[in-house]
Amino acid sequence: MMAKLKFEWDPAKDIANQRKHGVSFEEAKQAFYDQQRLVAIDYSHSTVLETRFYCFGKTPGGIMTVRYTYRGEVIRIIGAGYWREGKYAYETRQDRNSLY
Repeated sequence: MMAKLKFEWDPAKDIANQRKHGVSFEEAKQAFYDQQRLVAIDYSHSTVLETRFYCFGKTPGGIMTVRYTYRGEVIRIIGAGYWREGKYAYETRQDRNSLY
């Protein structure tokens, strides 16, 4: 059984993400509870001070890609959506960064 995860996000980014991608960050949390989820480093958005990641996980709406980072032990969601590249990475078990 997975420990209870803690999440946070910027409310304005959540609203913008819902408008742009049709996904709330509350919904995006579900991807982390998929026991088959795939996690990859987001090299293009990481910095020396903050590593960012992708979580590819199955939700009721399909395979979701969630971009996030850690702030202490809290998962900070940055963006989320249902994208072909994430679905492909999940289904083939390939790191998304190797797809480009």
